[in-house]
Amino acid sequence: MQLPRHQLAVLETASADEPRRIDDIADDADLPPETVTGAAFELEDEGLLSVTETVEEDLELTEEAREYLDEGLPEVRLYRAAVQAGATDDPVSLGELLGRAGLDGPQVDIALSNLARKGYGTIDSGSVAANPDADPDGDAEAAALANLADGDPVTDESVVDALVRRDLVARTERTVRTLQLTDAGVTALMEGVETEGGLGQLTPDVLSSGEWRDADFRSYDVEADAESVNAGRTHPLREMAENVKDVLVGMGFQEMEGPHADAEFWINDALFMPQDHPARTHWDQFALSQPSEIHDLPDDLVERVEDAHRNGVGDDGEGYHSPWTEEMARGLDLRGHTTSLSMRYLSGEAEGDLEPPQRYFSVEKVYRNDTLDATHLLEFFQIEGWVMAEDLSVRDLMGTFTEFYSQFGIEDVTFKPHYNPYTEPSFELFGRHPRTGEIIEIGNSGIFRPEVLEPLGVECDVMAWGLALERLMMLVTGAEDIRDVHGTLVDLDYLRSEEVMY
Repeated sequence: MQLPRHQLAVLETASADEPRRIDDIADDADLPPETVTGAAFELEDEGLLSVTETVEEDLELTEEAREYLDEGLPEVRLYRAAVQAGATDDPVSLGELLGRAGLDGPQVDIALSNLARKGYGTIDSGSVAANPDADPDGDAEAAALANLADGDPVTDESVVDALVRRDLVARTERTVRTLQLTDAGVTALMEGVETEGGLGQLTPDVLSSGEWRDADFRSYDVEADAESVNAGRTHPLREMAENVKDVLVGMGFQEMEGPHADAEFWINDALFMPQDHPARTHWDQFALSQPSEIHDLPDDLVERVEDAHRNGVGDDGEGYHSPWTEEMARGLDLRGHTTSLSMRYLSGEAEGDLEPPQRYFSVEKVYRNDTLDATHLLEFFQIEGWVMAEDLSVRDLMGTFTEFYSQFGIEDVTFKPHYNPYTEPSFELFGRHPRTGEIIEIGNSGIFRPEVLEPLGVECDVMAWGLALERLMMLVTGAEDIRDVHGTLVDLDYLRSEEVMY
């Protein structure tokens, strides 16, 4: 039998009596561990070696734990200070004990929570009573930290779990492979195994020197399984987004871009959404605390939008007669729709004043506090679009959708009248799922009301929409759950093999 040099070295270093770790074999054979691993699997395929995999746990002390090794656990330090202050007889003020123990900052809460948990004492009305029968010298967690620092094992799993919960110990797992000769491997060695001669690969030196002409090449098994390599590729949803952009650019649209975190003013107020609307609560959107508000809003536009909310626009206009504050308008949120971009562009804030006709779109991520299910995620992509022109009608809007969806092979889009605070008339769009036959909502649209356009300084009609990219993908590919497309439940095989069609 002939074997490549590295396989023979592994075979000769392995034992028939007991499993040996790959790292040990690599040291003895003077080979890199990765070379030994590859050779081991090749020899296993030949039946000469058995490869066993086990998972071993490693425990490593954190920086906080190493600090406690020198100074002691906070609860132990607090207990010792309490004993020294006579708290075993009468309760002692917590403030005095913290000073004695040298505890401050986060260590105070750590000491207090663990003092009672371990039975070292009780805290009542700001005073500490120490348990005279407690034994801090026998603290199991302190002893475990010392053992781990010395490289000794800790056998009590409950103590290890407690240290992990306290972020004093980091638990990691690693796969350990061991090798052992099979009967066939022993027989092969006894009968004699030679190093396989010849060249194993073509190199630049072999080619340039001409050595390849007279060389004997090592045998190659053309029936051997090739290694499966999962190369990087564009996410199917990203491919769909790029296809949507291509279609809209082909229809004469330009792309918008803007911030994911924006002022409530751009997200809601400029859209004539009343400030007491239910959708503007924390139940529906995500507010940011740092920073809590935005300051660079155009003052004159803020005044016009506030006036529209309070008084409406035009002779017959009427506002909401509900509270409106600039403080709320300046609040910073993750955008719940990309219509905030439309407000920035239509107002001239993004690109300067725009003269009709204009067509703009975006395909970007939005964030909503929805309940997760087959058609809802906390973050998803919205296809935003609007057209500014004179004398637009619902027929123009429906015709735009008919043209857009036909580019994806969808010919049965249906419409239903709907109410939006910012468009009138308004309607929702629905499509039929190609596999389940279910009718699913795929978007919302309408023509912007004067209360939206007049404060922005727009003097002609604007029709607009927000469509769901993930639901378009469901209609095109037949996917039944958008959590299969992206998120924690995504199917990696699906991502590697799915083709986006359009």
